[in-house]
Amino acid sequence: MEILEAFDATGCAHSAAALAGVDPKTVRRYVAKREAGEPVDGPVARPKLIDAYVDKIEELVETSQGAVRADVTHERLIAMGFTGDERTTRRAVAAAKAAYVSGHRRGYRPWITEPGLWLQFDWGAGPVVFGPDGRPRPTLLFCAWLAWSRFRVVLPTWDRKMGTLLTCLDATLRRVGGAPAFALTDNEKTVTVEHVAGIAVRHPLMVAAGRHYGLTVHTCVPFDPESKGGSEATVRIAKADLVPTSANLRTGYNSFAELVEACEAFCVKVNTRMHRETHRVPAEALQVEQGRMHPVPAAPFTAALGETRTVTTDQTVRFGSVRYSTPPGLIGQEVWVRVDGEELVIAASGDLAGHAGLVEVARHRLSTPGNPRIDLSHYPDHPQDPDGSPRPPRPRPRSDAEKAFLALGPGAHAWLVEAAAAGAQRVRSKMTAALELAALVGTEPVDAALGVAAAAGRFAEGDLLAIVEHQAAGDSIAALVVPDEEHSAQPGTSAWATFGTRTPVDQLGPDVEGEVF
Repeated sequence: MEILEAFDATGCAHSAAALAGVDPKTVRRYVAKREAGEPVDGPVARPKLIDAYVDKIEELVETSQGAVRADVTHERLIAMGFTGDERTTRRAVAAAKAAYVSGHRRGYRPWITEPGLWLQFDWGAGPVVFGPDGRPRPTLLFCAWLAWSRFRVVLPTWDRKMGTLLTCLDATLRRVGGAPAFALTDNEKTVTVEHVAGIAVRHPLMVAAGRHYGLTVHTCVPFDPESKGGSEATVRIAKADLVPTSANLRTGYNSFAELVEACEAFCVKVNTRMHRETHRVPAEALQVEQGRMHPVPAAPFTAALGETRTVTTDQTVRFGSVRYSTPPGLIGQEVWVRVDGEELVIAASGDLAGHAGLVEVARHRLSTPGNPRIDLSHYPDHPQDPDGSPRPPRPRPRSDAEKAFLALGPGAHAWLVEAAAAGAQRVRSKMTAALELAALVGTEPVDAALGVAAAAGRFAEGDLLAIVEHQAAGDSIAALVVPDEEHSAQPGTSAWATFGTRTPVDQLGPDVEGEVF
């Protein structure tokens, strides 16, 4: 500013240089920059060896769409006669690439969403857990995201097949409490069969599922994940929190059930805290969005139920060479089976199960061939346990006296079973005595005494009355056992009495010499 002020005062470069104490050429340079409208404090542009090759560098960057390497460019320039250093070429290539990116940067328009319109979902690689066979097995994370409320759903799976996708989609819609108008996802073979002239051809089964739930499935532009950034962010956040890494210090999972619990905890955490962008809690915003979504059908899409099986005469279905039991009333009927994590889910028609629509009737843990999964509640009248051991007999009273005795309670049932097994004598007369005693002191004390007698194995005459009197005195059941102080369970020392003595030779065998024992 002093130089320019001196020039304005004198109008001569030499006079201004003398006043400012600089060279006249410096004064002329600053004055020329001011007249040209350039910043006077900018760096001085000096000629460089690379200046003659800048056009070629820009051509190579434009041709490669900003991907050309600096070392390759330097080799081209050397062949053209460039004598400078490779660092000079790298600086020039970096400047050309920065200018190319600035001129070709992608612009975005803010997506203003509406409630009840868009659901996005995608897949992500999950952690490695132990499978049903006990071996480590990789998992997948199905991540869904409502665009308006930012409500997230993360479900772990073993694969990403069509049946698994439809099952996860059905579970997601039921968890969010409605079906939006559109669903956006990636171009996988389960969604898009092929592209013809850039137009995605939908999978017929996915189209049918969309009609069933009342939503239209859209896919993003191929090889352009930025066109569905919401689901991509959901996958990234879920993997950062659920997949064990050195950053989150999370330990591994011992089973698939632990991974399911971790996913549920993650969904609760992210859906109950305020979202950074919307400043709303997703769980609270979901209540508003549910009013704009249409209801989910009561029955899921049939293909989401898995494969069909016929229930055999032993009330089982066969899946993976393993038999799984089903409830009564389904023999000869067709049911659907599907794998859900480490469990096999069996669903049947509502007409067979006593409900409307298709409902789940049984769920078993997956097993291996030769190890069937049998639920005893499916066989209420079966006489034996699966291992072949006989079940305890169930009393079936026939006379009035038997009915009256068994009506005392569970203690009477246990007493009759144990007394019969122990071979007690005069069982009927003792049952009559128990009824007479119940008429005097009450039903509850006698039933409790019968239970104690059954557990202690006391079926003699007068044992029941003695137990009733003992309980009436207020003593505990433990007082029934009186320790004998004259007897000890400690082993004696008689075996050491002969220690150190020599056994006579004639008391030993023919091949054994006398020795000290």
